[in-house]
Amino acid sequence: MNRINLICLGVRDIKKSLAFYKNIGFHTYEKKDKPAVVFFDNQGTKLELYPLEELVRDIDAENPPPLSLDGFGGITLACNLKSEAEVDAFMKRVKEHGGVIAKQPQKVFWGGYSGYFQDPDGYYWEVAYGPAWKFDDNNMLVIEEDH
Repeated sequence: MNRINLICLGVRDIKKSLAFYKNIGFHTYEKKDKPAVVFFDNQGTKLELYPLEELVRDIDAENPPPLSLDGFGGITLACNLKSEAEVDAFMKRVKEHGGVIAKQPQKVFWGGYSGYFQDPDGYYWEVAYGPAWKFDDNNMLVIEEDH
């Protein structure tokens, strides 16, 4: 098993999160304004939005994990782009649609260009460009052994 088919984000307001992700460029076939679950098509994986209360019950209905909505949960998601200009344009779009910029894009220690934003539920996303990065025919980042 060497794959991730879905990344599921438990969201507090599925209608608000659905609108946010659609507005920043994620594609879904979902037509309802407030569906039970949403799947976005991405290059390589799918991003899923699911009501947070339902997600904890799905994990264990008898003894659901306690929600920790305060502070950083130790996970980030990333969108890797092909230029600094793409990073800047995407972060501008995120901000225009209600995302919170946690770190403005800037040159970083590893030689790239990176910034962070938070979605409506506080999930952190890194948006980054690396001058040595390569992408395959599906626009997936190629990480070679010698990185």
